[in-house]
Amino acid sequence: MRTVTAKFGGSSLADAAQFKKVREIILSDPARRFIVVSAPGKRFDGDIKVTDLLIEAWEKARAGQDFDEILTHIGERFDEIARGTGTPFDVQSELTLIRQGLLAMPYRDYALSRGEYLCARLMAGYLGREFVDPAFVVCFDREGLLDEDATREALRKRLEGLDGAVIAGFYGSRPDGAVQTFSRGGSDVTGALVADATASDLYENWTDVSGMLAADPRVVENPAALDMLSYRELRILSYMGASVLHTDAVKPVRNSGIPINIKNTNRPLDAGTMILPHLPKEHVRRAVTGVAGRKGLSVVQVEKHMVSDGAGFTAVLLDIFKNHRVPFEQCLTGIDTISIVIRSDLMRYKRAQILADIRDQLDPDVLNVHENLSMITVVGENGSGADDLTVKLLLAVANEGISISTINQGAGRLNLIIGVNEADYERAMRALYRAIAQIEA
Repeated sequence: MRTVTAKFGGSSLADAAQFKKVREIILSDPARRFIVVSAPGKRFDGDIKVTDLLIEAWEKARAGQDFDEILTHIGERFDEIARGTGTPFDVQSELTLIRQGLLAMPYRDYALSRGEYLCARLMAGYLGREFVDPAFVVCFDREGLLDEDATREALRKRLEGLDGAVIAGFYGSRPDGAVQTFSRGGSDVTGALVADATASDLYENWTDVSGMLAADPRVVENPAALDMLSYRELRILSYMGASVLHTDAVKPVRNSGIPINIKNTNRPLDAGTMILPHLPKEHVRRAVTGVAGRKGLSVVQVEKHMVSDGAGFTAVLLDIFKNHRVPFEQCLTGIDTISIVIRSDLMRYKRAQILADIRDQLDPDVLNVHENLSMITVVGENGSGADDLTVKLLLAVANEGISISTINQGAGRLNLIIGVNEADYERAMRALYRAIAQIEA
């Protein structure tokens, strides 16, 4: 029997009307057996996501302030959905438990996870399917890292033999039972884990856009829609800022070769974007698939004479960041120089100690930190050997009078990453996209 895992994002579950759309989609295909849900998102401009309300409640609980009004607001959101869908749901009893939990121990991950928990309980009742709490089947280790093998086995055993189930996204638990969340948007990862564990034929990711675009529409006007991507292209674009799918959602389904289809809840007949292990030979491939970027980056530049002739310098440098639990985005090397690109928010509170450790352990000739940087990547499976293409892209940025601080190009297929000042980010994105459009014309 064909099996589809379908994940629905917050915009797809914002109110009763959206719940009804989701139910129609699910029931239109009996293969949609396993449903993963996010917490309800915004209903209109200026509205507040349920998860953001829960963060506010947690902050007040931690500060010893009253948060009952926030819980009342959350309860009204779920009451509206329950009434609008005709689904019995005792949200007040659930909120009482959440309140008790926050009073006993204002634990952030627990608070953040309750939006998905409540939404999944309500959706399970609406569909008449079994509710599955990921706290018992999505396994993190003591360090808060996902244990993929344990998760796959726990999910497989829990879901085996079920005709269908609704699983809350975004969270799991550590060995001691403490709730552990993924980063924001992590319900995408839960969906991918469920698809892998159930050997699904397809993983559908339902959102409020009809697939992925070749650039951010908030920056580039009317970017082209992408009908098909490879896993590799999706991974890079997602990692570098394309926000339709969580960057870590690729790995679980990639291991099993399960296709991903990004679909629009509000336009369910649209084909969306299909992500495959490899693009079919008959598919018309563009030299450039898309462009994406990230702001809020810093570069730590280390320079030491003759470092290129020595062994172990880079390893020691990277170990310093590892020991401070600060992951790096890129490591760029030159003659006697190493530049480490890091998210500024992760660096902020540990900057002084990291720089002190670099000085103590490596005694650099030069040690600088450059902030307010952004990185933009241009990706294309068909861009191999495209030296002329790379030159055209770099010239497009330079001709706008934009200084490029770093250039990183992978071997083979096109994966060009450039660094520019945050103030030039949007102009650089638009310049690159114009150049891509001219190349593809």
